[in-house]
Amino acid sequence: MQGKRVLLIVSGGIAAVKIPEVVRRIREQGGHVRCVITEGGKQFVTPLSLAALSEDKVYDDLFSLTDENEMGHINLSREADVLMVAPASADIMARMAGGMANDLATTVLLATDKPVIVVPAMNVRMWEHAATQANMETLKKRGVTFVGPVDGDMACGEFGMGRMSEPAEIVDALVNFFDGGIGDLGSKPLAGRHAIVTSGPTHEPIDPVRYIANRSSGKQGHAIAAALAAYGCKTTLVSGPTTLPDPVGCDVIKIESAREMLAAVESALPADIAVCAAAVADWRTDAAPDRKIKKQAGADSPTLNMVENPDILATLSKAGNKRPPLVVGFAAETNDVIANATDKRARKGCDWMIANDVSPATGTFSGDSNTVHFINETGAEDWPKLSKSDVAARLVDRIARHFEAAE
Repeated sequence: MQGKRVLLIVSGGIAAVKIPEVVRRIREQGGHVRCVITEGGKQFVTPLSLAALSEDKVYDDLFSLTDENEMGHINLSREADVLMVAPASADIMARMAGGMANDLATTVLLATDKPVIVVPAMNVRMWEHAATQANMETLKKRGVTFVGPVDGDMACGEFGMGRMSEPAEIVDALVNFFDGGIGDLGSKPLAGRHAIVTSGPTHEPIDPVRYIANRSSGKQGHAIAAALAAYGCKTTLVSGPTTLPDPVGCDVIKIESAREMLAAVESALPADIAVCAAAVADWRTDAAPDRKIKKQAGADSPTLNMVENPDILATLSKAGNKRPPLVVGFAAETNDVIANATDKRARKGCDWMIANDVSPATGTFSGDSNTVHFINETGAEDWPKLSKSDVAARLVDRIARHFEAAE
């Protein structure tokens, strides 16, 4: 993002105390930052702090005679490459959705024709409120991109969805935006194509408070979705429960169980590419009671009757005329990695299989790096240990070259 200009709009909320770190990190990446701050934002971070870190004036007054003499609210957005609202409170999201222009921040947002990225931060109840969710959907339909929010502890003492993504994650999203980007899709290798990516674990209920899960973090699947979007691909990410922010440029469908994931994948068809990176639970209980299973003194341990979950990779691979032209599976193995993955590719009927060792000693599930083996009809190709972002970039480059060769 060297030389790129970010207009950072800071609204009210305790998460605003993290914004100076965001400004610092953008500058470290070679970007230029200019800040607009609302009256609410000034209750948590001072304009002087933002001015010192950005080395630029901070704007806050819609009726400044000096600034508005030259139509400052128009020029502020015109001179930026992207507008980012961080933190984005429930209030400013509502005003954006309603097309209001009652302060400098909302006037700039209404007057812009540049891409807009929103980084929400609010109490979990406010985030889950039907009005906020409706406002989010309205903004997404207008092309606004969201980063986060994520699950976590909040200043109010509650825990849940609504916590702002961390500064490093916010700046990573900006880097992905500029270095891969969702701007000029016509020049991207996968422009005009649609990909479906599954990511994360699934949770299979045992009763209302317990579930069967696995250790998948979703980092690899989310990185692949971000890389596909950066290549210009319309990307639908179907994600199990994770704490990761939504990748920039992706349509995200959040699910819990394997059956919900399959339904979401099928509803997203047709697609040119399917990448099944999720760690889907193979089994679920045959019936989950609607009450918590209680421990009874002297009684035997409860017996869980298990049934097989739907096989999403096999279903896509054998979907007849609805089958994506390229189906990629993941094989998370703890032993005989290449042999087991090669067998899995044959059984599932997918085109490519990405195999990796997820035994506890590797730290693959929770870590940021991965060592994978690329398997297709010609055999196995060993890739070196890479960051999960680099694995994603290498895979998506392979996908782009595959379609280029087929044309």
